[in-house]
Amino acid sequence: MGELALLIPLAPFLLVGFIFWTRHQQKMAQSQAVQSQVDERQAAYTRELEDRIRVLERIVTDKGFDVASQIEALRDARQIEARLDAREKELGR
Repeated sequence: MGELALLIPLAPFLLVGFIFWTRHQQKMAQSQAVQSQVDERQAAYTRELEDRIRVLERIVTDKGFDVASQIEALRDARQIEARLDAREKELGR
């Protein structure tokens, strides 16, 4: 019983330490809950961006890239037509 009597003065310190530890555990649990919500939002945003990238890849690899070259070809054709019209006007004068 002599050894147990030596532990009695330490009981308040152990109790305070246990209280601090439980509060810390509660804060950690709340922090992890908030972090998991943030992680879920970030994962959803990442999935959305990946879907957008897939669509862009499809546009580029399918006929979408060809559309850009067709647009440029039309611009060139318009410039050629404009030059021909200008020459015809000059010659017609």
